Amino acid sequence: MGIIEWATSPWGQSVPIHIAWSLIWVALIAGLLFLIVHAIYIRYFAKEKEFAGGASPELVARLPARIPRHSLAARLFHWIMAASMFTLLFTAFLPRVGMQFNWVTYHWIAGVVLTISIIFHIFHASFFLDFWSIWPDRADLEDAWKRVRRFMGKPAAPPRKFAKYPLENKLYHGVIVLCGLSVILTGVFMMSRVRTIFFPRNPYLFSDMTWGLMYVLHGLAGVGLIALVIVHVYFAVRPEKLAITESMIFGSMSREFYLKEHDPERWVVETSTSSSAGRQG
Repeated sequence: MGIIEWATSPWGQSVPIHIAWSLIWVALIAGLLFLIVHAIYIRYFAKEKEFAGGASPELVARLPARIPRHSLAARLFHWIMAASMFTLLFTAFLPRVGMQFNWVTYHWIAGVVLTISIIFHIFHASFFLDFWSIWPDRADLEDAWKRVRRFMGKPAAPPRKFAKYPLENKLYHGVIVLCGLSVILTGVFMMSRVRTIFFPRNPYLFSDMTWGLMYVLHGLAGVGLIALVIVHVYFAVRPEKLAITESMIFGSMSREFYLKEHDPERWVVETSTSSSAGRQG
């Protein structure tokens, strides 16, 4: 069984037309298998986290009871993106497993919403947020290596607590960026093959081979997102991660969770002293 389905063009050329739809089930099973294995590991094999260092009593006393984590704009982006992503996945793959409905219009509208939200997020993150906080740095890699050595029973110093985003979140974000940009860029061109309000229908914009490769890339990124979304939802509802999920709803997390999981030197938040100094300045 291949991962690509092929057809013969009117000129006798063998061209790809789309992915093998059985990959939907592969992605679904892979996502479910990951969460089962992870849940078993956490339940029976995971050890208590051990971190180096800690916040001074003076800093702890200056921290607010609620630590701001996500602005209103960031939260709105997240939930709009989530709604459009689920709509895209449902409209793309439910017809392939037997649920027939007029899905094309819903699909491209959700794609437009996703594209606009991503453009907004790039602008917002670049100019109004700490752009580099979501990208891995040297400290992340050093601490990851320490965790790997300790997991394998080898001597290593305890890693530091996390910055605003742990390395696992950063790596997940990178994969989502690749898949998301793949479906968006290919989807924008694919909209020229259907009737929309944006431009005239033109199925001859590219050659059959180019269109086929574009559909394959779009499909591969799409089934990849199935597994990624399953993993994301799974971690969002895990008990130890609920504080992070709540911060995506209400915008903040408790001071206790912040001190337990995060390093105040790597994720600096505004304290009562710094806010007073800011008002005086």
